[in-house]
Amino acid sequence: MTRKRHTEEQIIVVLKNAHAGLGVQELCRKHDISDATFYKWRTKYVGLEVSDVKKLRQLEDENRRLKQLVAE
Repeated sequence: MTRKRHTEEQIIVVLKNAHAGLGVQELCRKHDISDATFYKWRTKYVGLEVSDVKKLRQLEDENRRLKQLVAE
């Protein structure tokens, strides 16, 4: 698994900047990400706030833990 360079909070800020009217190319250059990464983030985090992302992370962790229990 690769190391994450940006936190979910930073991702939300980038997406809000894009929604505010900044160009995608400019944002990608500024935050040192690729276009593909930006669009992946947009599909996953569109319309979410920071608190929603924290809840999503908790649910993903719980789901991972439950899958491990079932696998055992």
